[in-house]
Amino acid sequence: MGKIAKLTNLNVQKETSLQKELKRFVYIVATAACIAATAVVLSWYFWLNKKHPNYINLPNLMVNTISVMIAFIPEGLPVCVTLSLLMIAKRMAKSRVLVKNLATIETLSCVNVIASDKTGTLTQNRMFVGNALAGLENLNLNFIREGLAPLQLMAASFLCNDAHFDENDKNTSTELRSAVGDATDIALLKFSHKYNDIHKVQQSYSCLSEIPFNSKNKWMMKSVKANDKEIHASIFTDKTPCDLMFIKGAPDILLKKCKTILQNDGSEMELSDDVLDQLCKIQHEWCLMGQRVIVICKRNCESDLNEWIVKPPEEQENYINEHCNDFCMIGMLGIIDPPREGITDVITKCREAGIRVSMVTGDFAVTAAAIAHQVGIFSRQIYDTILNIKDKVQVAKKEIEPIETEPSTEKYTSLLLNGSDIERMTDEDWRIVTQYDEIVFARTTPEQKLKIVKEFQKDKYVVGVTGDGVNDAPALKSADIGIAMGGGSQVAMEASELVLLDNNFSSILIAIRNGRLVFYNLKKVILYLLPGGCVAELVPVLLSIFLGVPQTLSSFQMLIISLFTDIAPSLSLMMEREETDLLKQPPRSRKAHLVDWKFILHAYFFLGLIISFFSQCMFFLFMFIHQDLTPQELIFDFGKQKNGLNLWDRIEFQDIIYVGQSVTFTDSFRSRVLYIVLSNSSLNVYVCLTKFLINFKQHPEGHLWFCSKFL
Repeated sequence: MGKIAKLTNLNVQKETSLQKELKRFVYIVATAACIAATAVVLSWYFWLNKKHPNYINLPNLMVNTISVMIAFIPEGLPVCVTLSLLMIAKRMAKSRVLVKNLATIETLSCVNVIASDKTGTLTQNRMFVGNALAGLENLNLNFIREGLAPLQLMAASFLCNDAHFDENDKNTSTELRSAVGDATDIALLKFSHKYNDIHKVQQSYSCLSEIPFNSKNKWMMKSVKANDKEIHASIFTDKTPCDLMFIKGAPDILLKKCKTILQNDGSEMELSDDVLDQLCKIQHEWCLMGQRVIVICKRNCESDLNEWIVKPPEEQENYINEHCNDFCMIGMLGIIDPPREGITDVITKCREAGIRVSMVTGDFAVTAAAIAHQVGIFSRQIYDTILNIKDKVQVAKKEIEPIETEPSTEKYTSLLLNGSDIERMTDEDWRIVTQYDEIVFARTTPEQKLKIVKEFQKDKYVVGVTGDGVNDAPALKSADIGIAMGGGSQVAMEASELVLLDNNFSSILIAIRNGRLVFYNLKKVILYLLPGGCVAELVPVLLSIFLGVPQTLSSFQMLIISLFTDIAPSLSLMMEREETDLLKQPPRSRKAHLVDWKFILHAYFFLGLIISFFSQCMFFLFMFIHQDLTPQELIFDFGKQKNGLNLWDRIEFQDIIYVGQSVTFTDSFRSRVLYIVLSNSSLNVYVCLTKFLINFKQHPEGHLWFCSKFL
């Protein structure tokens, strides 16, 4: 637990893709604003102040310079982004997807690799024993005949166990009773209750020492002492010592520590190579059916009990690993964990969305591959291993010449790797591994899960990790977006950014769909804000400075435009539904920015200039009607019209200029300019509504928020 906590805390708070994109956008806008402001100041100093000294004085220059800089800033963007993400998060919450960090929603739009835990994520985590082997005898689970070997197997399954039945559940059926504990332990607990007198076993033994299961050792140990020698003798024979050590775990680990195997009469037989081969064959057959295989062994610990029981747990582990190699194999159990309903369709839809789903599990490799076939991660029966990777690396380095063979019609896209393989892999190996479409990592530790995530990130993949256990916490924390199951551990939920409250893997598709929708709708929002809120405010200031036209919008009116035309329409754009099936689109590339140069040219020099053109036309029309001044007289005026008038006419002329700032916004050229900007903004919203479809082809229900903007 300490190592897992250390690995989890090593990962510093990462910057989300949305934060990176907004920061990049701020740099672009700030750079443009500084360049424009500098150009205004230099133009005034070297040209305007000398040619037209009475036009703009120093205080007015400062106001105009600040106006230019402010005009570049989409004031409503921070509020719009925050409110928009909040609305999407509330929408996702209705689908039982809890968003812990709003900024991570958009990250889902560019996720192209999902590293998923198996148990409880791809499978139901409702395990039961599907096959049982007592000694070398295959048991019929519907009717277990009498014999010491089956009896000891059920007793050991009960004693080497941390699960227990819920006392509040009075269901008489063992299979239907709810239990508390690890899913594997619960499966063994229910299997042990096929022995009718199992309650006598519970009362007859006391626990001396225990080492819980961990992903490093792949086994769990319990040492017990028999308090009732009569019950003990009826199960383990009279010759069996009262102090016993039981151990259960992975066959590939524990079979190496066994010297004997139990026979049906309770005696022990030497575990020869032939018997070991037979056991390995049975294990392989069960694994091919997708079963998790567990071996249960016993050992007399009476002779060395005092030597190791006083040691701390870590030293006990080392003692068992190094010195305890004389176990007797009681039996072997095949545990079934059914795949989640509809998981195959979810994997298929992820693949259609351009997302690769990889399995990362602690299970045996053959079992993991079988489950991968069942859930749809492996689409073919043939898969590559570490040996194929090494061969490809050698060919890539031209250390050996590739053998000339007939070209194969079958494309090898699947890869199965063990945790031990990961330890030996080089950077060149990883570069090839990350190119595979279908990958299963078996027998992995928390450290190896973390390494898998980091290696994919090195190759510029955006990685999402799903998990529900404590072992998944480091990988969840390190991933671009961690997704925890609501029924999982508190540690996993704390390390993640999203929580699937319904424990349904298919909810990831809902999250990804909304993440992609956020990205497209944010582009629409920014495309709306820049022309109407920036360019339309910037152009009047620039025309006033460089062409001498009376300024058509005051700073107050610019603020009014930003306040009343930014937030409401932006929210209507954020609530737009998807135009096409976003899960048919590929994930967003890291190079596909929220705002790029093509986007800026479209916003500033196409939509922005159109809005500004019609706004200025209204100004010139108003001046022609009320002052009989043509555009030729106003352009390059630089205050001459105003300066050539007497005092009262100058005041009247200035009143006409300022009348647009009145509360009523009536009978003035500025109110008409403001009106045309507002009208153009509304049209701009409509232009920004869709990206892929013609507006009239978009479902009318998606325009309800847009229509409310006009109200």
